[in-house]
Amino acid sequence: MMNVKVTFLPARKEITVKQGTTLLQAGRSAGVHIPTRCGGKVGCLMCKVKVQEQERKNLSDPSTAEINKLGTWLNDGTRLACQAVIRDSVVVELPEDKLKAAIRKQLEKQQAERDELW
Repeated sequence: MMNVKVTFLPARKEITVKQGTTLLQAGRSAGVHIPTRCGGKVGCLMCKVKVQEQERKNLSDPSTAEINKLGTWLNDGTRLACQAVIRDSVVVELPEDKLKAAIRKQLEKQQAERDELW
């Protein structure tokens, strides 16, 4: 098995793993939090990640269970980290944590208000 690089965005964390590792396993090894409730059994949809079109070939094809769970989300590059097996180096985007997103938006709003004052 060959070693391949996985990059997790937006954190820009990189890790080298062996081919055949799932994105969920790679994320855990890199210290990247990918939520999951079902333990990797395609039950909860919490481990959704996004892969750009040019990178999709670097992951395994979606399983029947993953296709049934994700449906049309697959079209925009959404994969389940617990099911996507790494074939080659890949860049993966994690959805922004909802609390962090709310804080970021509030800070941006405050900065815009300050800019208007000056």
